[in-house]
Amino acid sequence: MRQTQSYERSLARCAESRTRADRPRVFSMRGYEWDLLDEVFAPIHSPSTETALDFLGISSPGAAAPGPDSPVRPSGGFLEIGCGAGVISVLAAFAGCAPVVAADISPQAVRNTELNAARHDVTGRVRVVHSDLFSALGPQDRYDTVFWSSNYVLAPAGYRYGNDHERAYVDPGYTAHRRYLAEAPGRLTPGGRALLHFSSRGNLPRLRALAEECGRELRQLRSAVVAEGDGPVEHLLLEIRETPSSAT
Repeated sequence: MRQTQSYERSLARCAESRTRADRPRVFSMRGYEWDLLDEVFAPIHSPSTETALDFLGISSPGAAAPGPDSPVRPSGGFLEIGCGAGVISVLAAFAGCAPVVAADISPQAVRNTELNAARHDVTGRVRVVHSDLFSALGPQDRYDTVFWSSNYVLAPAGYRYGNDHERAYVDPGYTAHRRYLAEAPGRLTPGGRALLHFSSRGNLPRLRALAEECGRELRQLRSAVVAEGDGPVEHLLLEIRETPSSAT
């Protein structure tokens, strides 16, 4: 296993971000200020949120639109799984997506996203739900874009989280990834897209094997190599599609 894929290394990064003395209560990103609560993933301590925004082509008002090499620019209904501090969901609302639903398994992240939706006056456009993936959604709820910037590091199946903050970093046995692969396409409107932000910190062959088991195929839409503490990390934007046999 490469060092960047070590779950122990990711848990150490998690602990450092959670407890560092300079962890802010408010941070800046994309020209806006954002509240950050304890136990919530800190977007400024990792490039993943900025990379996800670039992948999605979500820009702050007045910024240049994404170029023709960007195959993704969400419109219509937008569901974010694992919303954390709510940056992506709020900026999706700014970009014109409606409705926007932000979901997270952490009650503290739900509260954090609610604070940032209120801070930026989009509480009427962003609904925040406490949800284990899709568990809190209605059976008929469908979206044009379903997106998850996942906890892509694989931890042993028997690992038990020490706190909610760790949920943003590792997925024991890829249990959550399997569920997302299986369930996300069923949450789409006709022509909608189920998207997964993954990286080389994760186990891509294992993910592809899980997708095949679930009757899904993965199409790579975007990639970017980002310098991180352990060295260069490749970030990927993947689209999850039903295989023809699964759809039949």
